[in-house]
Amino acid sequence: MEGTGGENMNEAIAIYVPDEIRRMLNRTPEEMGRDVRLYAALMLFRLGKLSSGAAAAMAGVPRPLFLDLCAEYDVPVSQISVDDLKRELANA
Repeated sequence: MEGTGGENMNEAIAIYVPDEIRRMLNRTPEEMGRDVRLYAALMLFRLGKLSSGAAAAMAGVPRPLFLDLCAEYDVPVSQISVDDLKRELANA
């Protein structure tokens, strides 16, 4: 979100999670907040709603680390199919 002077601003969004769920996951409120931010960024990237750079910023991590996390969570970093890639290589 941009302010009137062109500076970047962050907006806080409250997500209420039952204490029981947080305890089941053995996470502090801060860890739970980081987890939810990361998972939301991964899903929005997977759905094509955010670029990898924007998703990394949302998750609060550098882009190379975000791409590593994509691999860890089985989130494809490319939307090109195997067949499309073969066609591209054949036409190169």
